[in-house]
Amino acid sequence: MKPLFPALLLGLGLSTATITPAAAYPVDCAILLCLAGGWPASAECAHARAVFIRRITPWPIEPPLQIWNCPMRVSFRGEAKPIERLFDIAVRGERVPLITAPETPLALQLVQDRADVDISDPAFDFVRSIRVFEITYQQRRSSDGDCNSWGSVYMGSYGDQGEYSRRRSSVSAVPIASDLAVPANCHNYWHRSVFVEWRDHEGSYGHEEVHY
Repeated sequence: MKPLFPALLLGLGLSTATITPAAAYPVDCAILLCLAGGWPASAECAHARAVFIRRITPWPIEPPLQIWNCPMRVSFRGEAKPIERLFDIAVRGERVPLITAPETPLALQLVQDRADVDISDPAFDFVRSIRVFEITYQQRRSSDGDCNSWGSVYMGSYGDQGEYSRRRSSVSAVPIASDLAVPANCHNYWHRSVFVEWRDHEGSYGHEEVHY
């Protein structure tokens, strides 16, 4: 797995003479590759990251990686590992056959809400490392001198096969990298944001927060 990534990421950084434009392959394939490689500097990865962040920018809040829109089973060179299929789609410019795909705006959604190959291997732990926190918190002192606070947190995460789920969480579960900073004393305080964190395939940590 690891020896293959440098070649894949180098491929994403090649000149436009040797790869297809960003619009020619599913953006979620690029997000998958670029996220795994720590968002290397390239026009394709810059575009992929912009889409990744735009999806968590309210409203509506979407899964930042929609792996079900990346057809990793596609390969014109016989059976290949999922990452090699991504190389075919994103770098070599292989055409994605859509004959059996439904005629919908999400024509590349070959498997409903999950990857179309087995990604339970630890090599894909970087997908399962993504967590999205929808945070609302307020605190104020009432006219009676009482400290009133209220918080609402929802967390989105990915399962073994890339399926995305969202559940209620708590203020205490918000990562310390978030800008959420509840005052120790009862000062008036208001915070609303969407926070996303991830780790690349080498375990390096990354995050982004969108305030609204």
